[in-house]
Amino acid sequence: MIVQESMSLMQKLEILSDAAKYDVACTSSGTERKGDGTGIGNSIQAGICHSFAGDGRCISLLKVLYTNECVYDCKYCINRASNDVVRTSFTPEEISRLTIEFYRRNYIEGLFLSSGVKGSPDATMEEMIRAVELLRTKYRFQGYIHMKAIPGASPELIERAGFLADRMSINLELPTAEGLRRLAPNKTRKTILKPMKQIQVRHMENKQELVLYRHAPRFVPAGQSTQMIIGATGESDYQIVSAAEAMYQQYSLKRVFYSAFVAVNQDNTLPVLPQGPPLLREHRLYQADWLLRFYGFQASELLSDAHPNFNLLLDPKCDWAVSHLENFPVEINTADYRTLLRVPGIGEKSASRILGARRYHSLDFEDLKKIGVVLKRALYFITCRGKMMYPIRLEEDYIVRNLLDPSVRMPVPASEVTYRQLSLFEDLALAGQKGGMGV
Repeated sequence: MIVQESMSLMQKLEILSDAAKYDVACTSSGTERKGDGTGIGNSIQAGICHSFAGDGRCISLLKVLYTNECVYDCKYCINRASNDVVRTSFTPEEISRLTIEFYRRNYIEGLFLSSGVKGSPDATMEEMIRAVELLRTKYRFQGYIHMKAIPGASPELIERAGFLADRMSINLELPTAEGLRRLAPNKTRKTILKPMKQIQVRHMENKQELVLYRHAPRFVPAGQSTQMIIGATGESDYQIVSAAEAMYQQYSLKRVFYSAFVAVNQDNTLPVLPQGPPLLREHRLYQADWLLRFYGFQASELLSDAHPNFNLLLDPKCDWAVSHLENFPVEINTADYRTLLRVPGIGEKSASRILGARRYHSLDFEDLKKIGVVLKRALYFITCRGKMMYPIRLEEDYIVRNLLDPSVRMPVPASEVTYRQLSLFEDLALAGQKGGMGV
């Protein structure tokens, strides 16, 4: 370990902001707390890094570690105790001053503060809290703050932090207790899950307090999240998605983030990844996570012990659909909202638009195109007025072949003769409708 006592603030910032890049637990804030007019900033639709808020704004914040010193020796972490890297720490005053100066220059809209464990969990958490207290009191900063809770910190410190931050998060690190034991021997599931439960319970109590006392202080108004490293241990996608589902149900999490394992250390307990981080696998897990949170799917529907991993060639919704063709085709003009959401190419917005539009007239495929349905995927699974868009065999191999073949713009019918070719403009229109409408 190399500790440098004498460093400029900018040198510290360069080291500690770079060290924070492996923490991906960041998203839009999920809170509508306004400033009260006596301070600086607010948290309306604020978010993290280069995310997009609900109103379409691109927003950013200062994402940094309080310190990269750490007494823990997690095998996957660049800041582990056994690594010889330059170590440094901010002071509470430095963090608060950096944040407010960046905010005044319109560089950021808030702060994402994480940390290594310097000395002890309580000592580190105490210093982080002091930094945020300075921001809230001395500088009257009312913008968005996301704080990482340090596993093992006392409940009193977690409580104090919760009344200062908009969102808190505690990294689950690895999907299973066995993986945590092997790669993060200084951490246990108990020290991670205990503060999660505390934050959940206190957040629910605070909601009740706010009903009775409108101006009561808010406890973690944007809720809590967590992060899992993917690919460092041998868990299947089924184990990972099941763990995420349990976290949502048991701890009322806002988000579970999935971070593809990046090999930054040489260690024989870590996997060798000649193809680099498993980014496509991470992407499939995010897609499945969306299905769990917004589309009514359960982990046991998407995967099983017999089928434990996602198909990297098909998104999870298409993969589920072609494996459950007994549920299709779906009649667009009569299907309920939940059924429509399970059709590939139909998202939340387009499903709602279908329900609204069909109150006035029955819909055809041209209507669906205008609504935003991605027909390139949906046409294999739907009918309009009892008819499919083209003569299609409802067979798994046939549908998968057409979905995967990049040269096929529309399905190849049984006779191998294409009935209709899209014009350039229709193809572009469909491509433009993909964003956010069809999953």
